[in-house]
Amino acid sequence: MLSAESAALVRATLPAVAGALDEITTRFYATMFRERPELLDGMFNRGNQASGAQRRALAGSIAGFATALLENPDERPDALLSRIAHKHAAVGVTDDQYTIVHKYLFGAIADVLGAAVTPEVAAAWDEVYWLMAGALISREALLYQDAGVRPGVIWRPWTVVERRPETSDAVSFLLRPADGEPAPRARAGQYVSVRVRMPDGVHQLRQYTLSSDPGGELRRITVKRATGEGGGPDGEVSTLLHETLREGDELSLSAPFGDVFLDGPADATTPVVLVSAGIGCTPMTGILAHLAALGPTRPVLVLHADRSPADHALRAETQALVGRLPDARSVFWYEHPGPEEPEARTGLMDLDDTEIPDGATVFLCGPLPFMRDVRGQLLAAGVSPRRIRYEVFGPDLWLPGTAA
Repeated sequence: MLSAESAALVRATLPAVAGALDEITTRFYATMFRERPELLDGMFNRGNQASGAQRRALAGSIAGFATALLENPDERPDALLSRIAHKHAAVGVTDDQYTIVHKYLFGAIADVLGAAVTPEVAAAWDEVYWLMAGALISREALLYQDAGVRPGVIWRPWTVVERRPETSDAVSFLLRPADGEPAPRARAGQYVSVRVRMPDGVHQLRQYTLSSDPGGELRRITVKRATGEGGGPDGEVSTLLHETLREGDELSLSAPFGDVFLDGPADATTPVVLVSAGIGCTPMTGILAHLAALGPTRPVLVLHADRSPADHALRAETQALVGRLPDARSVFWYEHPGPEEPEARTGLMDLDDTEIPDGATVFLCGPLPFMRDVRGQLLAAGVSPRRIRYEVFGPDLWLPGTAA
């Protein structure tokens, strides 16, 4: 994919570029938003910008793609590209925006690395960028086509038909299309973007997994109020939804996207293991609900960790869905157990005494430290890394490790 001349230059300069990526992406975003402030209105999440999560995710994807080209020159890093393409489609990225990003990104590289960026080095990294951009543009075009929407035109109005508190900091919203058109096709485990207008007039986006069976005309999202870490600000979108969204209100949702979803009929007998912590239970509940609606006989194991039963969103619903499946069981871990779940285990999730079914497909979702720890436990238990599918809420900071 990458020419031999460019590969040699990229290999020689990758340590310097990778070492400066944080500074490069910081300068890139600052300059781009200063000159193109409209991109902050309905495209980039301000919270992710303020925390640095978006910057780190971009740096990781660039380094990860370049490394993959060098280590496996005859293969495309499909897992990385698929994850990014779904994230892009969910916020409505269009082809022309790759040219805008190229301008500011390469300007930032030249500013930070200075004389080290010779015309030859710039041309080599330009080739890397357009290989990645071209692959993403092609994938995103197919995603838009499959979703039945035009590139970038992904939004539809939905009406809230029910608001239901789940825990002290999580609430579910049941939604119906407000335009009278059929609900778009969705797969169990996928997410939608929510687009809201903030008090200062700027639109902000956030992705939420569909937490119910996506097979009907209704959709449900379960929103946890995002509190600021280390004195940082609370999440803008989740706070607005918690404080202002009521039954009868309208909400703009994107078409469903996401490359982590329940497989099709061909794998109808493959065991499924659903592993989550905290609000990471939402895609698992959607998958469980879809399995219950289909009535399959495949083995299902649900593993969840939380602070306490009272903090476990959708806990009773999860238990009810497990009860409807003929070959399903659940194991919960709580740091602070309660009488609601007398058989729950105490502490953090520990899989030493949990048998993972042979050949199972494992779905994993929760905070990054939790996923890293549990993924290590799964690998130690003999689960193939190819059988572990994970979902990250927000920018994917785990991308460089997807092939490990």
